[in-house]
Amino acid sequence: MKTYRIIIILSTCFSFFTSFAQESVKEQLEQKVKPNIIIIFADDLGYGDLSCYGHPTIITPHLDRMATEGQKWTNFYVAASVCTPSRAGLITGRYPIRSGMCSDRSRVLFPNSTGGIPAKEITIAEQLKKAGYATAAIGKWHLGHLKQYLPTNNGFDSYFGIPYSNDMDRKNAEGLSRKEIFWDANIKYFDVPILKDEDIVERPANQHTLTKRYNEAAVKFIKENKGAPFFLYLAHNLPHVPLFASEEFKGRSKRGIYGDVVQEIDHGIGEILKTLKETGIDRKTLVVFTSDNGPWLSYQDHGGSAGLLKDGKGTTWEGGMRVPGIFWWPGKLKLGIVSDIGSTLDLFTTASSLADIELPSDRIIDGVDLSSVLFEKERSERDNLIYYRGQTIYAARKGAYKVHYITQTSYVKDSKKINHDQPLLFNLEVDPSEKYNIAKEHSEIIQEINKMVEIHKSGIIYVKDQLVERIRK
Repeated sequence: MKTYRIIIILSTCFSFFTSFAQESVKEQLEQKVKPNIIIIFADDLGYGDLSCYGHPTIITPHLDRMATEGQKWTNFYVAASVCTPSRAGLITGRYPIRSGMCSDRSRVLFPNSTGGIPAKEITIAEQLKKAGYATAAIGKWHLGHLKQYLPTNNGFDSYFGIPYSNDMDRKNAEGLSRKEIFWDANIKYFDVPILKDEDIVERPANQHTLTKRYNEAAVKFIKENKGAPFFLYLAHNLPHVPLFASEEFKGRSKRGIYGDVVQEIDHGIGEILKTLKETGIDRKTLVVFTSDNGPWLSYQDHGGSAGLLKDGKGTTWEGGMRVPGIFWWPGKLKLGIVSDIGSTLDLFTTASSLADIELPSDRIIDGVDLSSVLFEKERSERDNLIYYRGQTIYAARKGAYKVHYITQTSYVKDSKKINHDQPLLFNLEVDPSEKYNIAKEHSEIIQEINKMVEIHKSGIIYVKDQLVERIRK
């Protein structure tokens, strides 16, 4: 009888350990599978424009769900407070000063610009293609509209979208006021083209349906590439002015047309999450949502909100550069709110780590790997940030403290640049609104940040300004 019991016990233990070993092997195999990566980039969306970041009348249930089921970052930053340099920072993992994609003489690229992302730069798409990723860019590019600068010549297998901002190529608006053009917007005022790869397929773009078509293209790409690792860069051109929503979403939000636009973007994100679930790849896919800079405040109710943060787009105050940052990957991420510092600069490095690709050794990469925060909830490797406006350093953050050397408000008439002989200092952990200057009490902190900035500057090699040259008619 005892022998029988021993046999039963041994048999049970063997089954347990066999099952455990099989599960362990299964987990190891799953860990070696390269994840799909989706980055969703909004345009001019402010820190306070989502319901999960505190907006009372813009309802974003799908982004709220991503934040609840993943990580919501409260100290997430862009590389610049305006479009072109911000996108260059995300796409290369490098401050735009290193690539020439920022300028003290031109904020962004325009339809008559001759420059764009230099061929020597390695984009996140080119990096992931080293590991066999299928790649697609959908939406706003704004890193150069000439053929050599387009996504399909910079690591992306396909492209569908507009090459620059949706308020450019303006025509048929002679004699109209700014208010009439933007508050009562008509697509005939903006001769913006839609490109399929390198060819114009529609002009002017029907901006009423762009958000819907971007989302449909994203869903199609996911379904077509569900069997192998892919990278999808979905860059909405909204809620940048002029604001357009489809008939289905007009009047849906209490926040007016701006809220309608944001809620339509959120709806499309819900369709993407649904598709990931239905195709069975949701647990193999990291989705990141963020914005290219803060809200364009001079457009009043047609611009967004930075919440409790100061100022907006174009500034190095927090409202210009701190943006929503949401990471979602079911069954993988340590859930919760992350108050550590992160940046769109870090997406290049983090994606490289997840795909098991070595970082380029021939250049400085400014991004850090956020994997330890995503999976283990450890401290972020990033403890500092340099705030550029154009080619000039206006501010710098280290830990909780931020120094302002120069301040200037957002893009409004008579915006004055103020050089501070005695830099301003704020503790962002207790004063995120930057109201209380504590420079007199903490000169030693200013000195410490000054040293950090000097080290950063010593590694900068100035290259050709890609934004300044234009074709003059």
